[in-house]
Amino acid sequence: MAWDLIFGITNSFALLMWLILAFAPRSMMILTGLFYGGVGLLAFTYAVIIIPLMTGLINGGGAAADFSTLAGVQQLLSSPGGATVGWIHYLAFDLFVGIWVARNADKYGFARWIQIPILLFVLMLGPLGLILYLLLRFTRHNKVADAVMPE
Repeated sequence: MAWDLIFGITNSFALLMWLILAFAPRSMMILTGLFYGGVGLLAFTYAVIIIPLMTGLINGGGAAADFSTLAGVQQLLSSPGGATVGWIHYLAFDLFVGIWVARNADKYGFARWIQIPILLFVLMLGPLGLILYLLLRFTRHNKVADAVMPE
């Protein structure tokens, strides 16, 4: 399987989706397109690859996946197929979180110039970007429950 090609295409596609999220107007049409056309397509690509990869129908996964040990996960991610599908997993979930952060930040009135660095952290460091946003969001609430519940 052409793992480098799949990696390159999905990586470039995700970067385009992030640029749209950061800089395009956030109309319902654009957000819907990012959600279904961005996250949905990445998730679909993941699903199309992971099932035959894990069952051995396509080459590139190495030995049978063992998610119960660190060694098993390392072995899976050390193969070209495992690394590619793992990266697509990150791309899909990080974009999903980025869309939530952007929509929520708009809802609570955070300016785009504040959002963009946080979105960059979500893109590059996933959970760290989410924590930064949640800490920022905490500054806009009087009650702790309002600051931490994802709406």
